[in-house]
Amino acid sequence: QVQLVESGGGLVQAGGSLRLSCAASGRAFSSYDMGWFRQAPGKEREFVAAITWSRSSTYYADSVKGRFAISRDNTKNTVYLQMNSLKPEDTAVYYCAAQSSRSYLSIAGNYNYWGQGTQVTVSS
Repeated sequence: QVQLVESGGGLVQAGGSLRLSCAASGRAFSSYDMGWFRQAPGKEREFVAAITWSRSSTYYADSVKGRFAISRDNTKNTVYLQMNSLKPEDTAVYYCAAQSSRSYLSIAGNYNYWGQGTQVTVSS
């Protein structure tokens, strides 16, 4: 069982930066692959970024590639999402998720555990 709590969301102007954090409690955090997803009003939840349990691989949606960076610190049971050059279309609730099944990381249904989400609003 893993509990996830996101933080770091807020209101930022276009072109600005935010760093989201996702703190995990429970056992064996380091064995979980971790992902970030987002959901804008009226839209489906979409994949943003993911990192494998060993930190050996990271994956990004095309829409955020080159602007966002995912990382994790297994000693702190925390995964991060550094978001730079933010755009109004990045506005959404951002969710952290964990999976142990070693399945496709871009598919929300493959994740076992989810946080409550943190709101990111980018003004133009």
